Amino acid sequence: MANQRWLLPEAIEDVLPREALRVEFLRRGLLDEFSRHGYEFVIPPLLEYVESLLTDSGHDLDLRTFKLVDQLSGRSMGVRADITPQVARIDAHLLNREGVTRLCYCGSVLHTLPAGFNATREPLQIGAEIYGHAGLEADIEAIRLLAAALGLCNITASRFDLGHVAVFRALAKQAGLAPAAEEELFGALQAKDVPTVRDLVKGVADPVRSALLALPELYGDRQVLDRAAKVLPALPAIETALSDLRRLADALADLPLSFDLADLRGYHYHSGVAFAAYCTGSPGAVALGGRYDDFGRVYGRARPATGFSMDLRELARLSPGGAARGAIAAPWPEDDALALRDGSSASRAVNAEVLRLRAQGERVVLALPGHEGTLREAGCDRILVRSGDDWIIESLKED
Repeated sequence: MANQRWLLPEAIEDVLPREALRVEFLRRGLLDEFSRHGYEFVIPPLLEYVESLLTDSGHDLDLRTFKLVDQLSGRSMGVRADITPQVARIDAHLLNREGVTRLCYCGSVLHTLPAGFNATREPLQIGAEIYGHAGLEADIEAIRLLAAALGLCNITASRFDLGHVAVFRALAKQAGLAPAAEEELFGALQAKDVPTVRDLVKGVADPVRSALLALPELYGDRQVLDRAAKVLPALPAIETALSDLRRLADALADLPLSFDLADLRGYHYHSGVAFAAYCTGSPGAVALGGRYDDFGRVYGRARPATGFSMDLRELARLSPGGAARGAIAAPWPEDDALALRDGSSASRAVNAEVLRLRAQGERVVLALPGHEGTLREAGCDRILVRSGDDWIIESLKED
């Protein structure tokens, strides 16, 4: 059998120079943008004890988390599959601030299974979170920051879907569903599987039964909220949720908003408004977010919280910026052919020009002797040449 040590596990891949450069360009731009909005950067660890990583985030995250035994303590550890719980832990347990805290992050996460066809099991998650403010102002800020982040990547969102988990929670509670039955109904609603929903609510009395059956159809523009007010029972939690969504519709009227009252992603830890961003070229959401108040309770301190996260590698794929600009090939400073007419040091002259170009933000690669014809492989598309006593940049003519 041939040596196959170079093979990687399925849905795990290297990020090669061209893509890596694009990813890093977007990472720096996004983190700088978050910083300009007052978000502080944190770097949580790749590994934590399982009970800290999973907390109350639901069965799905548990299934996506790789687990191992810590050789030092003998305790079960997990490789993070989501950074958001870690950031909530930092806010609740380490920073311990009284006022509003804005945090951002970027790092790899690992999934036991890919989220979809051709998806990676190692997304590069980037996101921003707001802690300490329970009002809708924080949700509005988070959604606007998400829109700005996508704009920075030259990605135009085709729509921002808004929902509210309190609607389903209120109906499930009113129906008196057992936890297992509620979980099954949640899955059917998330898949918009109306026949299964109909079977699961057979024993539920009206008007709750009719309301649950109506949820998969309650999606579309702002008029959905008016329809929902007519077909859903006047429970306090539902009225508050619809009021919240109307306020968001007013505050974010310049964005392409849609509403989906059966979109329950993140249901197990979201506590209020939930949102997702979609764009042309992506089969699924490019960003997910929402409110998760009191999540920090498991870390000893409950705090209101809202935010969003994205896969940076997916953003790089969708961004129409194209390939990053190539590097400039510069001659090796000690090349005898570079001797200048006035007898000044060729090495000093080349180095000075290289330093000047690099200070302007250009990537400059010194052409090591003996590698003619391979500069384009090194990412060069231009070359620095001498014209008299001056230096000029020309297009690389290399085949």
